[in-house]
Amino acid sequence: MKCLAIADLFIDKQMMVEGLASLKEFGINVTVREWKHKDLEELQNDNIKLEYQGSEAIVLPAELTEGLEEFDIIITQFAPIGKTVIDQSENLKLLGVLRAGIENVNQAYAEAKGITVLNTPGRSITSVSEFTVGMILSEIRNIARANHKLKNGKWEKYFPNGVLAPELKESTIGLIGYGAIGQRVAELLRPFGGKILFYDEYYQGSTLDKQVDTLDELVKEADILSMHYRLTEQTRNMINKEHFNLMKRNAVLINTARSGLINEQDLAEALHDRKIAGAAVDVFNVEPLPKDHPYNNLDNITITPHIAGSTVGNFANSPVILSERIIETLKLK
Repeated sequence: MKCLAIADLFIDKQMMVEGLASLKEFGINVTVREWKHKDLEELQNDNIKLEYQGSEAIVLPAELTEGLEEFDIIITQFAPIGKTVIDQSENLKLLGVLRAGIENVNQAYAEAKGITVLNTPGRSITSVSEFTVGMILSEIRNIARANHKLKNGKWEKYFPNGVLAPELKESTIGLIGYGAIGQRVAELLRPFGGKILFYDEYYQGSTLDKQVDTLDELVKEADILSMHYRLTEQTRNMINKEHFNLMKRNAVLINTARSGLINEQDLAEALHDRKIAGAAVDVFNVEPLPKDHPYNNLDNITITPHIAGSTVGNFANSPVILSERIIETLKLK
């Protein structure tokens, strides 16, 4: 069997070769090609376009699609695999995606042609959950803004949430979404001693944390709200002005998931009007964040440039995880 793996600036050629070594040992001939971008910003822009518009939004360059009919397997992270690529890949039996989301792959079209589509669920559990806890602490304890003030010559101890910051030990933490990342965030937070609630209409099981029946109930009770839902048409803008009107005035909102889960304008207005105390956000509708974005004029929000999942372990381990899934799948056929 032959496999085409498409590397990029996050999972480069060397990482791809090393991570897919077990496929070679299994007897699969692996060819690695590179989807080239001048910098990470350009790649990120393409990725966002694919997330919002789907796999047909970008056409791959000819050097990546040459001889596709030779390959039985295609592996990609961000490179789009749409109808044209699938049609050209006459012998394609399996599509592997090196991420949890598969927005850049036309899954329905591939599966209709009998092609198995595998993704890499769980690759970002550690990186995103750890970052989320960091964002919570940074926001409620004013770590980032205190650093900014001090480096600009200001010995400041009064911030939008007051002189005395809250402690996690005495806080109620509400998790919106209780999948793998939400559950890991809960595990990391439990030792701090706070009360953990969560809302997830799909979760069924036993847990140490308390599941609430409605989103409204969660936002009313929580001091800290953290987003961990997947973005779909049903969950887009699931947090909006109606919810900010229900939240405590001391509440903070954390988003390391998808920007579309929260109505950005409603959040900016809620922060400006002090309806909630603060927010910490790593994801945005437009990236890089425009200079005139309202977040940039607020003193009660911590913003970071979409780096929650950007760890060596996250990207380097993805080909290893996917290789295991591919081999398991092939053994069953």
